[in-house]
Amino acid sequence: MKARHLFGLLLAGLCAGHGLQAIAQTYPVKPVHLIVPFPAGGATDILSRALSTELGRKLGQPVVVDNKPGAGGTIGALAAAKAVPDGYTLLLTTSSTHSIGAALNPRMPYNAEADFTPIVYVASSPQLLVVPNSSPAKTLREFIDYARKNPGRLNYASSGNGTISNLSTEVFKQQSGTFLVHIPYRGTGLAMPDLISGKVDLLIDSLISGMPHVRDGRVRALAVTSPKRTSLAPELPTVAEVLPGYESVNWFGIYGPRGLPADIVAKVNQAANVALTSAEVKDRFARLGAEPVGGTPEGFAAAVRAETAKWKKLAAERKITLD
Repeated sequence: MKARHLFGLLLAGLCAGHGLQAIAQTYPVKPVHLIVPFPAGGATDILSRALSTELGRKLGQPVVVDNKPGAGGTIGALAAAKAVPDGYTLLLTTSSTHSIGAALNPRMPYNAEADFTPIVYVASSPQLLVVPNSSPAKTLREFIDYARKNPGRLNYASSGNGTISNLSTEVFKQQSGTFLVHIPYRGTGLAMPDLISGKVDLLIDSLISGMPHVRDGRVRALAVTSPKRTSLAPELPTVAEVLPGYESVNWFGIYGPRGLPADIVAKVNQAANVALTSAEVKDRFARLGAEPVGGTPEGFAAAVRAETAKWKKLAAERKITLD
């Protein structure tokens, strides 16, 4: 009986393996769901929609964006980690869930490296430091001076504890010697209305989601977080011009669940790389303020490991925690 049971388990395992191989050979035969772990209107959501149509064309099946926001992106990321590794549930995510969270949050409900299969580095984008039009600060230096004179009376919004907007602002506070009260939201898209109305005093948002509000005159941009000025908004100074050494650039990439067959990884990676070189996607990314990257799954994994190490070192040096 025992031997027969063991044989049954072995046979089931072999069948499962062959089943995944068969799926990989015919993939995809139905729509692919792309989880975005932040709300509609945020940078990750906007970028995913700019990419999904062309990616679907290259795969031969629709790519459906599925927003699952909350807990700084961990709810959506966890859903992707628990999905069946058949290629029909993927994750488009950012530094927040796979670099900063991995570096600083020991209570993450998943292992950012072990529980996922890296597929492709999609894009990178600087962030934007924005204030309401009612703010007395017209420049970054004026904002810092104003905040220093009013310690604890100003607040800042983020897309949640442990996200890149949270940590970028904490580093800004450290370097500028200011005390701002943190108000976490489920995404910067949800924080923006309160910034516009003046309930929030500062938001460091992705250029992708923040710049349209600046161009429409709803909020005021003071600086960008990239080490050099961006050609997409050359009139804006960098934070580093006032606070030397400051830098924060967001990355976006696609993952699958752990155990995703190599054939499926290769198919999605190839389709994404072709999509990222299309004139339509390149134009949309440029207008959004994002730079397409692409490359191999291995290159993406290495870039994320380096980014995680950078944030971990920075947080240790500046004694920044998520508590």
